[in-house]
Amino acid sequence: MKTVFTKQAPEAIGPYSQGIIVNNMFYSSGQIPLTPAGQLVEGGAAEQTHQVFKNLEAVLAEAGASLDTVVKATVFIKNMEDFPVINEVYGGYFQAHKPARSCVEVARLPKDVLVEIEVIALINS
Repeated sequence: MKTVFTKQAPEAIGPYSQGIIVNNMFYSSGQIPLTPAGQLVEGGAAEQTHQVFKNLEAVLAEAGASLDTVVKATVFIKNMEDFPVINEVYGGYFQAHKPARSCVEVARLPKDVLVEIEVIALINS
């Protein structure tokens, strides 16, 4: 088991890591729309979702994976009314490759953000 850390994504805001590699699989912690410096991205669901994907791309790259190797994504959203916007941004990152996905509305997310996404990915060989 190997812990993944990159300065290209925000540091964990609690007692957890950005991600873990086990065998040839990468498991990310949920990424929220913080910049690598830890600042919350201003704007609505679209802007926040783009930042989440920047963070995911950074931790995936550090792990030796990519969005193209994601097998499962879990999307947590604060308000299901934002689903069409978040889904549109999400679809821009997963065009040809469409991993399995769950999407749930939750009562509250860390730092009161609008979206959080975690992924499971195969490590590039």
